[in-house]
Amino acid sequence: MRSDVSVTSGVFEANRARGAVRFDVHACDGVTRRGVLHESGSLRVRFPSPEGEGLSGVFVNTAGGVAGGDSFEIDIAGGERSRLTLTTAAAEKVYRAPGAAAQLNISLKIAAGAHLGWLPQETILFDRARVHRRFDIELDETASLLLCEIVVFGRTAMGERMEQGEFVDRWRLRRGGRLVFAETVRLDGNIGARLGRSAVAKGGAAIGTALIVPGDEALVERIREAADSFSGEVGISAWNGFAMARFCAQDAARLRADMMAVLARTGAALPRLWLN
Repeated sequence: MRSDVSVTSGVFEANRARGAVRFDVHACDGVTRRGVLHESGSLRVRFPSPEGEGLSGVFVNTAGGVAGGDSFEIDIAGGERSRLTLTTAAAEKVYRAPGAAAQLNISLKIAAGAHLGWLPQETILFDRARVHRRFDIELDETASLLLCEIVVFGRTAMGERMEQGEFVDRWRLRRGGRLVFAETVRLDGNIGARLGRSAVAKGGAAIGTALIVPGDEALVERIREAADSFSGEVGISAWNGFAMARFCAQDAARLRADMMAVLARTGAALPRLWLN
């Protein structure tokens, strides 16, 4: 006979959040409009009033955060000459996971002449959180992309730090069918101690990445001109036809300010939710 503890544990493990969003956008007479949309589970996307010729979308996770064993899928296709900017309604929180890691899978396909801005608010990992995230991006050679991600290890505003856990982040970018960027970041075990090392984060609790396609040395130089205004560490380089900026700061607020300074140099329009 199963104990009450075993029954409770089994019910808890089965009560995992699942969410999926799939949609496409297309340009009609120079204005981007949504095509077919599929939503399931606790993940939703909402589209505020159109801003000019582009379309903005906001992801909402009605589960209230991400816990161990949760699974979320996002699949987006941008049609020719479409312009789409995506963000989140709030920072996403990833909670402690005693069992399986949460799974976040994002697939982005951008057609000829189209532009996608992927600009979610920060992801906050609580102590002992476990999450695996995967980006698969396919760009036409004439498409453009601005993809920014901020990860915060602990609720720094509350004086909390992430000490133990697991964070696996896999990015694959193909342009014109050719793999031009591949990276997998893995932090596990005593993450707090690793972030304290000078060669890793020197005690910083927030890291970020901005992937800019197309990107060249001229863009790199424009961003470097703002170096005196950065409160954290920022590195920027260009290769294979794209630019990448790396960020590290003591907390989310400083990193967010540095990210906004860099994006201003790219000419990108920030989502309104970033400015509230």
